[in-house]
Amino acid sequence: MVDSNASSGSPEDTPNPNPDGNAPSESDLALDALAQKVQESLGLERRHKFWESQPVGQFKDLGDSSLPEGPIEAPTPLSEVRQEPYNLPSMYEWVTCDIDSDEMCTEVYKLLANNYVEDDENMFRFNYSKEFLHWALRPPGYFKSWHIGVRVKNSKKLVAFITGVPARIRVRDDVVNMAEVNFLCVHKKLRSKRLAPVMIKEVTRRVHLENIWQAAYTAGIVIPTPITSCQYWHRSLNPKKLIEVGFSRLGARMTMSRTIKLYKLPESTVTPGFRKMELRDVPAVTRLLRNYLSQFVVAPDFSEHDAEHWLLPTEGVVDSYIVESSETHEITDFCSFYTLPSSILGNQNHSTLKAAYSYYNISTKTSLLQLMNDALIVAKQKDFDVFNALEVMHNESFLKELKFGPGDGSLHYYLYNYRIRKTLNPSELGLVLL
Repeated sequence: MVDSNASSGSPEDTPNPNPDGNAPSESDLALDALAQKVQESLGLERRHKFWESQPVGQFKDLGDSSLPEGPIEAPTPLSEVRQEPYNLPSMYEWVTCDIDSDEMCTEVYKLLANNYVEDDENMFRFNYSKEFLHWALRPPGYFKSWHIGVRVKNSKKLVAFITGVPARIRVRDDVVNMAEVNFLCVHKKLRSKRLAPVMIKEVTRRVHLENIWQAAYTAGIVIPTPITSCQYWHRSLNPKKLIEVGFSRLGARMTMSRTIKLYKLPESTVTPGFRKMELRDVPAVTRLLRNYLSQFVVAPDFSEHDAEHWLLPTEGVVDSYIVESSETHEITDFCSFYTLPSSILGNQNHSTLKAAYSYYNISTKTSLLQLMNDALIVAKQKDFDVFNALEVMHNESFLKELKFGPGDGSLHYYLYNYRIRKTLNPSELGLVLL
């Protein structure tokens, strides 16, 4: 909401980090490391006063086994939810962004393309396509009022944006109606105006008006308090281009030709019955997905409508493949990835990095290793430069074997107004947020 592998701590089981003088456990060290990282990143003057005032897990509560899991604050009667938008500085005004309007969608696209998430070295910036925005912001049951912009009153220029979409997310045994909050973006020249906290409060207000009281979001920074932290891994598909633009480097004692050979993939997929997902596959894919996701602590609760929207292939947005048995015609396996290019900043020869992001992958009859190798092959055929994956679900089992390398970026997952006492391992998370 606001964009290293942090091991899971188990503070609940070890309230005293070192009661008997023995060496602290791995989970204690992980918790200490997280706390230290938080303090170093914030500093005393930059403590997150806003988040400390919100119903989110607080760092001071880590390890307090007396706190119950679940909602932190009870719902407010709808009649008591603030009816008027929060006040903006006098030169700005709220606008509801109609993503169905091509003109409005173009404005949002330009704002994000020029001002959204960049890497630490400012070499790459996410470049969400208009087709991607249509897909990401209009799932079943979406609310137009949750697509929120800020304009300059005089010029009508769009200078900030934040969104929510409805989702059913299961936490352990409870399915909770939530908002997935995303695309918080403030124009670079206005970063000092403190618009972001007001925008977060405003989207929260609009979500509450629909009688929804929880939310899920991700960030590339640590704020109170991640339910888990995941590392990005990258698999080169076009190593020459990736090295030329500075995304990756030539390895020690490696030549370009040897590197290209190292990452070379077969010309065609190897799994019998591997094909593109079609509309008729939606019921079977939904059953496969629901069964698979049931093993994770936090995961979406997909209906067939959800699966059709999020997983049915859309050119340039999301690709999905199934494995169908030639004998029984049963769908046994599934893999998918979405398209999120990045603008390459300051390079004379290349302007766009075409990146595939691993989405949901399910293996029952085909090994996950083979299934994902086929996914890499079709991504290469579609001229992607790199295939990215988080170490969520069972992804860790194929990353090293398929020549993924750990990246510099981490993604931290958060829940709003919902407490999980223990930090999760990435492998306990079955949720991918865009």
